[in-house]
Amino acid sequence: MCYSAAMDAKAKKLEEHYGAVAKLPEYLLEEDLTRYHINGFAKQIVNGGTKQSLHPLMWIVPQENPKFITPLMWGFVPSWKSGSEIEDYYKETIGFGSGLNATSEKMFTSSHFKESALNRRCVVPVTGFFEPYRVLDVKNPFSIPFYFERRDKQIVNLAGIYSFTNDGQATFAVITKPATPLFEKIHHTKKRRPVILHDEQIKDWLDGSAERTDLERIIENDMADEVIIAQPISRDLYSTKVDSNRPDISTPVHYPEISINYEGKPQQGLFG
Repeated sequence: MCYSAAMDAKAKKLEEHYGAVAKLPEYLLEEDLTRYHINGFAKQIVNGGTKQSLHPLMWIVPQENPKFITPLMWGFVPSWKSGSEIEDYYKETIGFGSGLNATSEKMFTSSHFKESALNRRCVVPVTGFFEPYRVLDVKNPFSIPFYFERRDKQIVNLAGIYSFTNDGQATFAVITKPATPLFEKIHHTKKRRPVILHDEQIKDWLDGSAERTDLERIIENDMADEVIIAQPISRDLYSTKVDSNRPDISTPVHYPEISINYEGKPQQGLFG
């Protein structure tokens, strides 16, 4: 699943990438949306510490007006809920990911997601995202984070859907699908991956006239493993005692406990 990401590009780069205008509400600063580690479950303090968001705020390009890039809260809340119920909803559904993800297999039939899947799709720009590799063949199993990004270092276009509560608060989810070989090798316990759009798929994904079959075809033919690179990074990503929102958090760190042959892994003898 996709529960954490990085978005360290400036708004100007996003505007150039999407041919759209970034719009910030008065209570947000651009630095509130520029971070090296975004924990989807964490609260976020914004506007110089004067306001708090229950889940992180991130840029999205919305289907309803793709000429603009706007911030929404990560963690999909169904339309029949109200803003006052969001915090309780996140707590009640934490075992299911608190709305951070929506599965492609259910999004067109689920009462939670169907309306948004057909009418409120979005693109979620990130510079990369994190998934865990679980080390199981040890006495005390543990997780090692991997950082995924495009080989060309361009913006990663995550497919998403968004919703408005009955009193107008907007939230979004990242769409996931069954793992392709690269993701199955690394994210081998959950065996999922986010849907990553090719740049040329963005227009069709946001097309209001698209049929379900068109959208399923996009999901099926999203970005291939070959144009994505994944590297293990510091386990500081999981620590509550250190600040993981720092530029070097995505720097590769190689571990002898990783048994898979990911690209760039040193030969075992280098650890001796």
